[in-house]
Amino acid sequence: MKRFEQSAGALGLTLPQCRVLVCLADQEGISQAQLTELTDIEPMTLVRTLDYMESHGWLERRQDPADRRARRLYLKAKGKPLVEEIWHLVELTRGEALAGIPKKHADLMIELLAKIQSNFASLEPQPMPPVAVRKR
Repeated sequence: MKRFEQSAGALGLTLPQCRVLVCLADQEGISQAQLTELTDIEPMTLVRTLDYMESHGWLERRQDPADRRARRLYLKAKGKPLVEEIWHLVELTRGEALAGIPKKHADLMIELLAKIQSNFASLEPQPMPPVAVRKR
């Protein structure tokens, strides 16, 4: 992840900005609340990120026709080349990370990691068990 962040930084992008751009390219018209969940970015951080990106012409917020309190997010033409650059960096970073690993093993590992992530995402929160106090 650090390697990707360094490469993205050379393009003038932060990791949260990359997450937002990639999500918007895939799901234009998404709400800010949905984007918060998909990107795992704290709401206040996301708002600052969106403000910055909107001021640079990468995305736009539009009124939700079904809910005047909500806004929908759309990628603008100026943001689309950034998405291409991000995917290029993803491929470079993935190539570095998986160097020397046969493709079939790398594909299986990625599939398994995605399944693990999905499993964790679907779990319900559990209360923390009480901590036992040890006597001395």
